[in-house]
Amino acid sequence: MANIILAIILAFIMLSMGIAALFTKRVRTAVLASGIISLIASILYLLLAAPDVAMTEAAIGSGLTTIIFFYVLNKIRRSDV
Repeated sequence: MANIILAIILAFIMLSMGIAALFTKRVRTAVLASGIISLIASILYLLLAAPDVAMTEAAIGSGLTTIIFFYVLNKIRRSDV
């Protein structure tokens, strides 16, 4: 029962982060929101007893993708100047 309640709470957080990523004016905020979505998805995978998928999602989906997005944003901002 506690896992179901936790999964529902995490789903609402994911939904709110998705809405925030869509409607925000700042690109950095949208990238952070998408990283949080991936991090919460990895927690949900742990609740569903899939630790290998959870580790992959946390490492690649949340970590590496967010870092690459920020790196590319930094490169784009430098080339515009």
